[in-house]
Amino acid sequence: MSNSSDLKDSALEHIWFHVTPPQTLRAPGGMTIFKEGSGCYLTDIDDNTYLDAFSGGAFVTNIGHGRSEVADAMAEQARRLAYVTPYNFVAPSTIALAEKLSELTPGDLNRVFFTSGGSEAVETAMKIVKQYHWFNGDHKRTKVISRRGSYHGSTFYAMSITGASHEYNNKIFSPLVPGCVQVPSHNCYRCEYRLEYPACDVLCANMVENAILHEGPETVAAIIAEPIPSAASIYLPVDEYLPRLREIADKYGILLIIDEVINGFGRTGKMFACEHWNVTPDIMTVAKGLTSGYAPMGAAIAGPRVTERFDAVQGREAGLNHVISFGGHAAAAAAALKNIEILENEAMVQNSADMGAYLLEGLDELRKHPIVGDVRGLGLLAAVELVRDKNSRQPFGPQDQMPARVNGHLAELGVLARTYQVVEFGPPLCAGKTEIEKIVDAMEQTVTWFAKEVGIC
Repeated sequence: MSNSSDLKDSALEHIWFHVTPPQTLRAPGGMTIFKEGSGCYLTDIDDNTYLDAFSGGAFVTNIGHGRSEVADAMAEQARRLAYVTPYNFVAPSTIALAEKLSELTPGDLNRVFFTSGGSEAVETAMKIVKQYHWFNGDHKRTKVISRRGSYHGSTFYAMSITGASHEYNNKIFSPLVPGCVQVPSHNCYRCEYRLEYPACDVLCANMVENAILHEGPETVAAIIAEPIPSAASIYLPVDEYLPRLREIADKYGILLIIDEVINGFGRTGKMFACEHWNVTPDIMTVAKGLTSGYAPMGAAIAGPRVTERFDAVQGREAGLNHVISFGGHAAAAAAALKNIEILENEAMVQNSADMGAYLLEGLDELRKHPIVGDVRGLGLLAAVELVRDKNSRQPFGPQDQMPARVNGHLAELGVLARTYQVVEFGPPLCAGKTEIEKIVDAMEQTVTWFAKEVGIC
C-alpha cells in the first residue's frame, strides 16, 4: 500500500487521531502523511517538502529531524538492554540521564521521576505534592492554583488544572478533579482586568494570593505555571510575575511547580525558561525537548525541600505511591542523553536566542498590517495575533475560519505553523537565517492575502 489516497483511507479507518475531528481530517489538507525529515524540513508521501516552523507539530523536535546519532544511541542501548521495571531496577543510561538533568536544571533540583510524556509528568507532580503535604500532616492541602489559558496536559488531573478549553472539557468530562482553582492569566494583550502594565501593579500575580486567601492557605497545596504559556497562545510574563509567584508560594507554605514541558531545553533561548527570571521551582515538569521526540519521555524533577521530606519517612509510605511502567526506559534515556549532547555541542540554546531575536525582529515588521494586533515571543517561540479590529482587539470569529485558512495558505507557501487564537511559530533550534526569513516572508504574504480575503485593507 503506497498510494497516498489508500494510506489516508487506512489511517482514517484504523487510527483514532488525537483531538482532530474526522470531518477535518477528510477535508483537503486535513491530513498529511510525512515519510521523512531532515533538520528543519519535512517531506510528505507525495514528495512535497515543507519548512517545519512548529518543530514536529508541538514544539518537540528541538534538535531537528533525522539525527542518526540519536537513532544509533537508542539502537545500541536497546541491543544491550531496552527495558527493566522502574520499581527497583534501573539501567546505567537512566542513571546517567538523571545525573545530567540534576546538573542542567536550575537551583537545587536533583531528583528525577521519569514518565512517558508531559501529561504524565504533570500528573506525577500532583501526586508528589499531595504526598508531601500528607507527610507534613497538612491533610487539608489538596487545592491547586492554575491560570486560565494555561495548558498542562490531557490526563485527568492535568486536564482539570488546564485553563485552555476548560469550558469544553468540563462540559464533556465533568466532574473534573475537585480543588482546581483557576485565576486570570498574565496575558497583557488581553488582560482580563483591562489594565495596562506597569500601572496594573501586576494584579494578575496578586490575584493568585487573593485566591489563596479566599480558599484558605491551609487548603492550598501548589501553584502551577508555565513561564510562557504556549499551547493555546503564546505570551510572556512581565519581569515581576514569576518571582512574585515564588514569593507567594513561600509565604504560605505552598509548593511551586514550573511546567517546562514546552519551554524547556533551549526553546526560549535559555536551557529552561524560568532561568530568564532567576526562579527555581520546588518541582519542574519536562518532556518534548528532553528527547526532541525521538523517544517518548518526560519527567518531574524535585529539589531537597520535597525529597528530604520523603527521605525522612519510614516504611511503605516512604516511596512515592506512583508508577509509570515505561518511566526511565533505558533506550529513551539513551536518546535523551544524545539529544542533550547535541544541544550543548552545537550551541543550539544560544542559536535559539540569536535566531529568536531575528525572528521577532522580522515578525515585528508585520505590525504595519491592519489585521496584526500583536507580535510577541522569546527565543524560537513566537506568535502573531491576528485581529479584525486593532483598536478594540476584536478577534476573528468562527465564521472567518481564520485558523484553517491561515494554516492552509502558509502550507501552500511551504511553511508549517499552528494557528488557534494566534499564529504560532517554533522551528527547531538548528534553524538559521534562511529558515527565519522564509517564515517571515510566508507570514507577510499570508497576512496580506487574508486581509484582502476578509475585506480589511
